[in-house]
Amino acid sequence: QLKLWNKYRISNIPSLIFLDATTGKVVCRNGLLVIRDDPEGLEFPWGPKPFREVIAGPLLRNNGQSLESSSLEGSHVGVYFSAHWCPPCRSLTRVLVESYRKIKEAGQNFEIIFVSADRSEESFKQYFSEMPWLAVPYTDEARRSRLNRLYGIQGIPTLIVLDPQGEVITRQGRVEVLNDEDCREFPWHPKPVLELSDSNAVQLNEGPCLVLFVDSEDDGESEAAKQLIQPIAEKIIAKYKAKEEEAPLLFFVAGEDDMTDSLRDYTNLPEAAPLLTILDMSARAKYVMDVEEITPAIVEAFVNDFLAEKLKPEPI
Repeated sequence: QLKLWNKYRISNIPSLIFLDATTGKVVCRNGLLVIRDDPEGLEFPWGPKPFREVIAGPLLRNNGQSLESSSLEGSHVGVYFSAHWCPPCRSLTRVLVESYRKIKEAGQNFEIIFVSADRSEESFKQYFSEMPWLAVPYTDEARRSRLNRLYGIQGIPTLIVLDPQGEVITRQGRVEVLNDEDCREFPWHPKPVLELSDSNAVQLNEGPCLVLFVDSEDDGESEAAKQLIQPIAEKIIAKYKAKEEEAPLLFFVAGEDDMTDSLRDYTNLPEAAPLLTILDMSARAKYVMDVEEITPAIVEAFVNDFLAEKLKPEPI
């Protein structure tokens, strides 16, 4: 059961995922919305459609102006799933407004589309009045639902960033916006190895994560640690991308700060540093490699043994 939870990155229940029985690939991550929207199965087998097809139709600005979705051609697009009743959404929106302004002022072709999860049209209008970008009309519930289905949205706020061809660059737009307030790294292509921070620590709950703890606040040591594990991270990501699957591990380097200390305490890790671990929060399991020197060969062997299920987990 835990393997299935981790494989499909389940964070909420109930959750229903449809697969192609021949290939094992995910057809639809949001099966509950499929059942609601298509109870007679007229659209079976519910495979993913191109973004351009799903978004087709009029889009609104908060001044009442209407634009056709074809106006998005040639632009990077952020698809923003949010709602006024959600406090983290409102906090992110304030930051995102500034990010949007900076990106546009830098001359980038970028647009955001608000997909509302508000509970009334009045709430939608109030919230949308704070946003300088576009929105799917609140009354177009079918299109809002199709976008939720397309990206398997399990929680808000979620910001999906697409390239001009409509392909996903990152599902972690929220983390990227909070980590890059000057938008220097836009459009935020994913990094193989992340430095663990308050804003991206939520990703620890999305599946197994390799975390290399270094006992230093020195940026140089953190960067050296990233370079140490980056080759195996890139290899794993490329291997699963070729199979059109998400990588089974996320990769982090953790420095010395209050958040890292709290994580160590919560997972009952030894104080040693450097310390190589794999944390599986949903399974409440940890795997620890406590050696004096960590080399690329040790990291690769540790990862391969984990993927081959040769490691014995310890409880968190």
